[in-house]
Amino acid sequence: MFRRTFWFSTGVAAGVWATTKVNRKIRQLTPESLAATAANKALETGQRLKDRAVGFAFDVRDNMARREAELEEALGIHEDPELPAPRRYTAIENHHSDNSSTPKYIEAPMHSYNRNEDH
Repeated sequence: MFRRTFWFSTGVAAGVWATTKVNRKIRQLTPESLAATAANKALETGQRLKDRAVGFAFDVRDNMARREAELEEALGIHEDPELPAPRRYTAIENHHSDNSSTPKYIEAPMHSYNRNEDH
């Protein structure tokens, strides 16, 4: 009798364990669960790609600065170039008839560029 009880309880425990496993797997395979899992994986992948891209950009910037320093040393450039002085006159002067010292700027024409107005 003890044997039968042992095997009966073992069978019940195995049945409960198997049912729990199957139900858990079924819940994992629902469309909502699959969509959530895919979204989480996409976010993780995007974060990893972003981290790699940022790391790559920093490496490029560091190597660019190092190479620029090497080239400056090889060419003998050690100081910042001076900026040109600001202009005192307009680039193109348009003199008008009253001979004043201030330049006159030509105004834009006042016609429309709408092609439908011609028809």
